[in-house]
Amino acid sequence: MTAPRIAAILCLLAIPASAQEVLEIVESVPVETMLDHADLRDAYVVWPEMIDRAQKTLDFAEFYASDDPANRQSRLETVTRAVERAAARGVKVRFLAEKVFQKTYPELLARLDAKDGIEVRIYDFAAFGGGVLHAKYFLVDGREVYVGSQNFDWRSLQHIQELGARVIEPGVARAFLDVFETDWALAGGGDRRKRVHTGSYLFPTTIGDAQVTPVFSPTGWLPDPTLWDLPRLVEMIDRATRTVRVQLLTYKTTARDGSWFDTLDAALRRAASRGVQVQLLLADWSKRKGTIEGLQSLQVIPGIDVRMSTIPPFSGGFVPFARVGHAKYMIVDGRRVWIGTGNWEGDYFTQSRNAGLVIDSPKYGERLDRYFADAWGSPYAYDVDACATYEPPRTSE
Repeated sequence: MTAPRIAAILCLLAIPASAQEVLEIVESVPVETMLDHADLRDAYVVWPEMIDRAQKTLDFAEFYASDDPANRQSRLETVTRAVERAAARGVKVRFLAEKVFQKTYPELLARLDAKDGIEVRIYDFAAFGGGVLHAKYFLVDGREVYVGSQNFDWRSLQHIQELGARVIEPGVARAFLDVFETDWALAGGGDRRKRVHTGSYLFPTTIGDAQVTPVFSPTGWLPDPTLWDLPRLVEMIDRATRTVRVQLLTYKTTARDGSWFDTLDAALRRAASRGVQVQLLLADWSKRKGTIEGLQSLQVIPGIDVRMSTIPPFSGGFVPFARVGHAKYMIVDGRRVWIGTGNWEGDYFTQSRNAGLVIDSPKYGERLDRYFADAWGSPYAYDVDACATYEPPRTSE
């Protein structure tokens, strides 16, 4: 057994029994819905636990940071206080955030940056990849990783359906840390030609009964180009023999500049043509013009079923940019899983920073098949009508 693996096992001795699973699926559930799963822990519980275990470092890569100004007891406030506690006990905290939302949500970033032991850097990813830092992940002591659809946002922990994974494994953590160090250096004015790559990766790596590979985008900005997520997703779909089940916020066959992006669309159609059952579940934000058309074109393909979901409004009033299914994952044949941070649109793979995990495991595949079935069969989901004209939902004030 290698020294890093021995160290990882020893570290588990300091972890509470409820969190000792080295690969854990974690959810967030909109309050006042029927989407909660008793056997899956919530991110608002898991995140502070992870942060409170930090002894040396905490590294966050986030699209933005936003808390509820009207509620100083929000679920994210609990997380933020854990970060501040970590810094107070000597943990080095680095927080990387995308420039696009800095002006929209400046308060929490300023609060963090004002604390001793916490450094915030603003990342203008457009200057490098053309898109945004859309990833949502953090590392504890360079050995424990959380990655998923949850933004560092109070709404993500209370009013949005989300899915992520917590992992303790040295190789997986090192790959995430290499990506983080690359972006941290670039955000600080480092050489745009350099990528941090601390050594060769050996993926997939075994975690229990699972084979796990970290994946990232965009191409061209990776420490190891073999970890680009898009080819991995296509390969998963092309290997499908029975089922492909996908949930996303949005799915499009065009990029922002109007160019055609059919890489994943073509793979889904190939799967259906050889008898694979393909199911896609999208948020009702996909009713927008320019998005719904691609879903309607898939709905008429034999073997492909497309649904949307609408989360009921909160009884306490309208919550902007919330009450939506935001999870991003795929299950193939009930055993091969992708959990990520990006929607299935061209820019997310070719221009923006995203991250995820590919997991090959009957245990996790079966569990996420059931997770998908619960959302698919919920009272919030309904078939996409290939001939309908849809009105987009209200999303902002």
